[in-house]
Amino acid sequence: MSSVEEFRTEIRDWLTVRLDGEFAALKGLGGPGREHEAFAERLAWERHMAAHGWTCVGWPEEYGGRGASIEEQIAFHEEYALADAPARVNHIGEQLLGPTLIDHGTEEQKARFLPAVRAVEELWCQGYSEPEAGSDLAAVRTRAVREGDEWVVHGQKTWTSLAHEAQWCFVIARTEPRAPGARPHAGLSCLLVPLDQPGVEIRPIVQLTGTSEFNEVFFDGARTPAGHVVGAPGDGWRIAMATLGYERGVSTLGQQVGFRRELDALVELARTTGAADDPLIRERLVRAWAGLRTLRANALSGVDPSLAKLSWSHWHRDLGELAMDVRGAAGTLAAAEPYELDDWQRLFLFSRADTIYAGSSEIQRNIIAERVLGLPKEPRG
Repeated sequence: MSSVEEFRTEIRDWLTVRLDGEFAALKGLGGPGREHEAFAERLAWERHMAAHGWTCVGWPEEYGGRGASIEEQIAFHEEYALADAPARVNHIGEQLLGPTLIDHGTEEQKARFLPAVRAVEELWCQGYSEPEAGSDLAAVRTRAVREGDEWVVHGQKTWTSLAHEAQWCFVIARTEPRAPGARPHAGLSCLLVPLDQPGVEIRPIVQLTGTSEFNEVFFDGARTPAGHVVGAPGDGWRIAMATLGYERGVSTLGQQVGFRRELDALVELARTTGAADDPLIRERLVRAWAGLRTLRANALSGVDPSLAKLSWSHWHRDLGELAMDVRGAAGTLAAAEPYELDDWQRLFLFSRADTIYAGSSEIQRNIIAERVLGLPKEPRG
């Protein structure tokens, strides 16, 4: 048996035992549009994982990880999804902040923040998008000014996932005025900012699903130590791009297991309701199956992250639309009070966000055209 198969067997056996005891009721809970489900219990579950060495498996051992290879990380994420384990609450800290600090942080920052992320003692959110700078990250207007041994932050972030549950936020802010003729992203910095302090206000945003994963975050004189800048001041764009690359990494293979489960359930629904008798529905189901196989092949081959994001987000959005067509008129109705959404309605509504968050489809197409294909840059005003 190869080391990867041994690793896969180890995590599979561990999940089988642990999800058949006190955490059994958490199976399948959480996830897009359902982030409110049993949050405290899922936090306890993830701390249980940490205590047994199953968080941050891809981190180097010197930072508390297992030093798992890419193949082993793929196995972990796939087995986690196959076990129907609850949605993770610490993925922003583990999969985004952690790798960023490991590659670009100071030794002091690593010592301060990485152990708490690995142990799931501090949760993080990502302060990138703003009302006038969603996908155009270079246009952020949040600013930070150095005052003695601290940065003082003023501005607003929006669509900040799980900010209402987080203790820390990594914030892209302008720390240097933009000089005439300078590139738009010059003068940005990546700051690590505590949220539990005066000068920070968090307002949940009610989404189409009726839940509030996203938030507005207002900074009005919030402070953070001078040493909490990742990379050099003014180097925030490079750091931000590195973080976005981690965001579109191997964990998407586990995501695809969830997609396959949704597709299988939809095929069964189409059969039982008779929707599969419609040749157009059958064709779309087959196209969805083929598209999912393509997503997996691309992920395993290490396709460009922007192409991967563009592909899976549109596939999943299209699946939500297909689900509504399979349901027919019944898909427009809530069953009874309190009129909560069913899984198909939630899939349809929440997947509208897939093509927006982590870089909108329009921005991904520009990146692919300019940086992958080498086409001329889009004219700027």
